[in-house]
Amino acid sequence: MDGLVLDWFRAHARDLPWRRPGTTPWGVLVSEFMLQQTPVARVEPIWLDWMTRWPTPSAFAAASRADVLRAWGKLGYPRRALRLHAAAAVIATEHGDAVPSDVDALEALPGVGSYTARAVLAFGYGRRAPVVDTNVRRVVARAVHGAGDAGPARTRADLADVDALLPDDDATAAVVSAGLMELGAVVCTARAPRCGDCPVIAVCAWQAAGRPAYDGPRKPAQGFAGTDRQVRGRLLDVLRAATDPVERAALDAAWSDAAQRDRCLHSLLVDGLAEQHDDGRFALPA
Repeated sequence: MDGLVLDWFRAHARDLPWRRPGTTPWGVLVSEFMLQQTPVARVEPIWLDWMTRWPTPSAFAAASRADVLRAWGKLGYPRRALRLHAAAAVIATEHGDAVPSDVDALEALPGVGSYTARAVLAFGYGRRAPVVDTNVRRVVARAVHGAGDAGPARTRADLADVDALLPDDDATAAVVSAGLMELGAVVCTARAPRCGDCPVIAVCAWQAAGRPAYDGPRKPAQGFAGTDRQVRGRLLDVLRAATDPVERAALDAAWSDAAQRDRCLHSLLVDGLAEQHDDGRFALPA
């Protein structure tokens, strides 16, 4: 199966900027933070801008949190930006401004978990590492186990499943890891898989079983309209657009439900995404 994925990826991989030759492990780490729950099309222009402005961890660590949050724009889940900022500071001060190249050191960085650590190893350093995201889990569930979807995450078992698919050679394994992710993202999709375009259809256990429907537990779909996420985003929009601290009235105008607005403003303050000055005005963190 790995050879089929390898050949297909080399012929059909999307031209994404963080995959291009010359991308540093730092560039890969930034892309992985940005791509969490965010579509590629939204990430690409912001990633390109960040690589120009902050080509190294130390350059990024020297930026203010306010500049970081403004540059994050509408990517969503802005706490990711602050975690990346904190990780950059650790890389700059404790790792000689070089992103670590082993799993333990990577997982010790703020905001870096099992997936991100292995993605940096594979895509930043060209190492053999089982990279497991939702797309990869779906490909493995179907092609290897004959199930319609993967169900709840099983970290050890998922890593073992993917590890078993990787060739021994570091460089080839890294490309196969990227290919498995790509296959799940553009062909073996959750709702409308394009099986006729799949390079592993001949060895796919799900196809052989007649493509049985998935009947296990599902993660509930997350809405957006009217949620606290939307309100927090509206409040942050006000702060990002202001060059100076704003009065409370400017935030009040951003959302009509006072109780929800107050709750969300409080959560932004607790999360370090906003701060209140002594005069009562609000701003992005310094």
